[in-house]
Amino acid sequence: MHEFQERARSLVQDGTLSYDQKLRRLAALATEALPYPALSADCQEALDKRVICDMFEGHAPYTARYILPDYEKAVRQGLAYLELPPPTNLADALAFLQVMYANVPSVTTYPVYLGDLDKVLAPFVTDDLTDDDLDAALRRFWIGIDRMLPDAFVHLDLGPHDSRLARSIFRVERSLRQSVPNITLKVDPDLTPDSLVDDGVRTVFETGKPHFVNHPMMVADHGERYAAVSCYNSLKIGGGAHTLVRLNLKEAALRHAGTADEFLTTTLPRYVELTAELAEARIRSLVEDQHFYDTHWLAVEGLIDIHRFSAMFGIFGLAECVNLLMQHDGHDGRYGHDDRTNAYAVRLVERVAALVADRPMPYCDGGNGRCYLHSQSGIDLDEGVTAGCRIPVGDEPDLLQHLETCAPHHHLFASGISDIFHMDETAVRNPEAMVDIIRGAFRQGMRDFTFNLDSNEFVRITGYLVRKSDLAAIEATGAARHSSDHLAAGAEANFHLTQRAVKRIGCHERDPR
Repeated sequence: MHEFQERARSLVQDGTLSYDQKLRRLAALATEALPYPALSADCQEALDKRVICDMFEGHAPYTARYILPDYEKAVRQGLAYLELPPPTNLADALAFLQVMYANVPSVTTYPVYLGDLDKVLAPFVTDDLTDDDLDAALRRFWIGIDRMLPDAFVHLDLGPHDSRLARSIFRVERSLRQSVPNITLKVDPDLTPDSLVDDGVRTVFETGKPHFVNHPMMVADHGERYAAVSCYNSLKIGGGAHTLVRLNLKEAALRHAGTADEFLTTTLPRYVELTAELAEARIRSLVEDQHFYDTHWLAVEGLIDIHRFSAMFGIFGLAECVNLLMQHDGHDGRYGHDDRTNAYAVRLVERVAALVADRPMPYCDGGNGRCYLHSQSGIDLDEGVTAGCRIPVGDEPDLLQHLETCAPHHHLFASGISDIFHMDETAVRNPEAMVDIIRGAFRQGMRDFTFNLDSNEFVRITGYLVRKSDLAAIEATGAARHSSDHLAAGAEANFHLTQRAVKRIGCHERDPR
């Protein structure tokens, strides 16, 4: 109790935190005082040593980690709990959504999904509304999102069809240059025109957004009603993820004695099962003890359905894991630079995918009774380990080899995988080339394509964005308005994400003709 009081005292006296940030951190502290769901001794030991990780969601989660309300249904039927009738025009719809967003929970306490906004707002964009009027209305709405939901995990989707709304959103993004909200553009080779992808690319040049996702691959895994949320987590609309647990593959490899092949048959299955045990305990706690899906108004009004939820089984540290295991076999190849090491990495991830697919999980109908496999992009506390299946920062090879290393993994991760490509100013001079690269990456089997400009004000951390000026403010004062900026400062200190290897577009060195 004394330790709890001292931690609470430290929070309330912290002059660098806003009132709202203190309130949310105090709530998280309170859940840590509750008993943890029962775990076996082996699972508890693996958790204590952080071979497996609960993402610090709290000992007794009382809300699902990621929630994707059906906003299209909400605007059609209205909200009884919030006493809101269905909106009848754009102004009413935007006000309706702002009120609703303030009441949608998540692990961050802010909504991680704002809707497929071009579809949600489509009924309210009439022919008599000019583009200037639409931009002005969305600009006010955009400013409200950033000021009321100051967290870069807040996310919306657009596409795959072209629309006035998508074009307006990109114009507003380029004019405001906010880190919130994050955006994903769904791209389909048959439905998405190059001009819309180009518009997205030019928006990345200004704001670091959007991500681009392979719509046909997503539909194959989730059906048409899916969204990418938070950073790049792919889940069903009207559902979501109960929890996210993850396995540190590097730590598992450090505990292995034997060959690389033996790791796949002995050590890996053991730690996959311990991670699954952790997930099951947390799911049962949320559903059976906290009764979230019996009591929350989103469920009562039919805007979420437990049968569209699953859980996310994350892995990270693949690069360090396979490099260590190759050394066990007397091979000094490096992930991202060596065919044998890269091939073994694919075998390892396929083995994880098979083990997760064989492990039944309660209350996971959204994933056909199993967890979704997820390439987890890291948190600010990770040290000496690479996010997900990525190549270590600064060690990335040229663009083609980078794509060929990463692409074979993407189809295995139904709930998301991301590789971040750091481009130089040659991309700005060749936006059409970036469109071609995105199209080609999807043909190679990539699920998500995310790129930055090395000279941009915006830095992509794990999947979310921060502004360099906001990181500088934290370094100078310790304070930031966006809660995600505090996480980003730690991640940049540990991972040096601004030092990703830079890619060029139009590389004469490769083709001197």
